[in-house]
Amino acid sequence: MKVLIIEDETAAARNLQSMLESIEPDIEVVGITESIIDTIDWFAENPMPDIVFMDIHIADGESFRIFDSVDISAPIIFTTAYDQYALEAFKVNSIDYLLKPLKEEDLHRAMDKWRRITHTERNEYRHRIDTMISEQHQRSDMFLVHVKDKIVPLQAADIAYFYTSNERVTAHLLDGTSLPMDKTLEALQSSLSEHDFFRANRQFIVARKAVKDISVWFGSRLSLNLTVEIPERIVISKARVPEFKRWLTAVQA
Repeated sequence: MKVLIIEDETAAARNLQSMLESIEPDIEVVGITESIIDTIDWFAENPMPDIVFMDIHIADGESFRIFDSVDISAPIIFTTAYDQYALEAFKVNSIDYLLKPLKEEDLHRAMDKWRRITHTERNEYRHRIDTMISEQHQRSDMFLVHVKDKIVPLQAADIAYFYTSNERVTAHLLDGTSLPMDKTLEALQSSLSEHDFFRANRQFIVARKAVKDISVWFGSRLSLNLTVEIPERIVISKARVPEFKRWLTAVQA
């Protein structure tokens, strides 16, 4: 059985590979990819594996975006740290997932299931994944933010950036005010327009209209300057510079 692992944490990927090889002697891990771009390239250059283990949150965004470019016919088992937003989507659509840190007994049970699955069941499962991804791709122009004893409507058009620090996420508005958010950056990213918002790094999602100018930073990275104050420098990694430039110059379809 040939397995592809999509995981951006080296230790987690090695741990999963070790557990797979210990419980399934005939398993061959044919690839480990760490980003959306790497995974798309891997599928373009390699035959379809027998099964895919896919982490939800990887280096350059949510792995659901891989499906925009690749038709993955192999069964997929998602892996994720606790994320209420993602887990609810899995449960509603009856999608298999493993919760991190991974346990060998859970992995063994998942592999036993996929060894017994029929062709018809595999097709039904893929349909459920397609449904879930379609739901994830629905974009929102409005958020309802709970502030003390009130619910405040927040228009996406008013947002300059989202920022996370110490597991707290805040929306910073173009008028300089800020509001607390009860979703992770990953959950917010999945509900925002990809044309209007960009996941700059693990701390920031920035709005196109808030980008004032860009500075070239050390190591061929970019540093973003916004029209509003920011709590720390927003740096785009060298690997993501081309993607950011395409986003910034894209024309709305």
